[in-house]
Amino acid sequence: MRAIQIVELGGPESLQLADIDEPAGDGVVIDVRACGVSFPEVLQSRGQYQLKPDLPFVPGSEVAGVVRADAHGFAAGERVAALSWLGGFAETVVAQPQMTFRLPDALNFAQGAGLILNYHTAHFSLVDRGRLRAGETVLVHGAAGGVGTASIQVAKGLGARVLAVVSSDAKAEVARTAGADEVLRSDGAWKDEAKALGGVDLVLDPVGGDRFTDSLRTLNPDGRLIVVGFTGGAIPEVKVNRLLLNNISVVGAGWGAYISQRPETLAETARALDALIESGHVRPLIGARFPLAEASRALQLIDGRGATGKVVLEP
Repeated sequence: MRAIQIVELGGPESLQLADIDEPAGDGVVIDVRACGVSFPEVLQSRGQYQLKPDLPFVPGSEVAGVVRADAHGFAAGERVAALSWLGGFAETVVAQPQMTFRLPDALNFAQGAGLILNYHTAHFSLVDRGRLRAGETVLVHGAAGGVGTASIQVAKGLGARVLAVVSSDAKAEVARTAGADEVLRSDGAWKDEAKALGGVDLVLDPVGGDRFTDSLRTLNPDGRLIVVGFTGGAIPEVKVNRLLLNNISVVGAGWGAYISQRPETLAETARALDALIESGHVRPLIGARFPLAEASRALQLIDGRGATGKVVLEP
């Protein structure tokens, strides 16, 4: 089969198309129709991610496709989305049954490839870690990206008001399409604008960097800032007196580590997301699409922070 391999840790340019043996294992064999591309793959291409397989290896953590043969309760021909952790940038992947989910008819394969990582992360961050309640106001950083658009849709589906922070007019339009109630510019007075709009109860931050402290200042009493990642590069620090004086919280949301300890929560979140799909609130926004051979370009787009929605490869 054709697959993309990371052959050296030189960044996105080090990806190579190769012809390798199909994977083996006791799982669900999936013929891949679309695979999601995310920031962890950029880090993996430089050896900066916590998962460090031996070289060469096939990256790609999420796929959507068709089950090849009856196995583990899945029937041949069924449309599925799966979390593979590795191996997704290929024509075929073997996924663990508990990380494979039937793809609702309302979603196509590209949307299925953007469903698990981003939307499970969003739901876990907002509900399990953020304790989001209907009627609260959520501010989402990086709101035009995969996690950002997912967070907007999940928050809206749960009855929240959403303020989206973006860096360009094009990204503002993406955030509005995702359902944001208000869109603020990261290169403007977004902190003051958020406070003028009544402040926020929950900040979801996959960016980090120098906007972290200003995010704390937008929080209402009892507010929560959910740390999802650091796509901005810098890992911020917090002066805890700010938390004490305003009775606010900073909470980490490490979804991958959580499900490795409690894999049963995957099915629970999948059921919650199925309900949001059925209600029409969850519709993954697909941005750039690339053929498998152009995986390097896909990673470069994400690395340059030019991506909107979910970037996918289509073998």
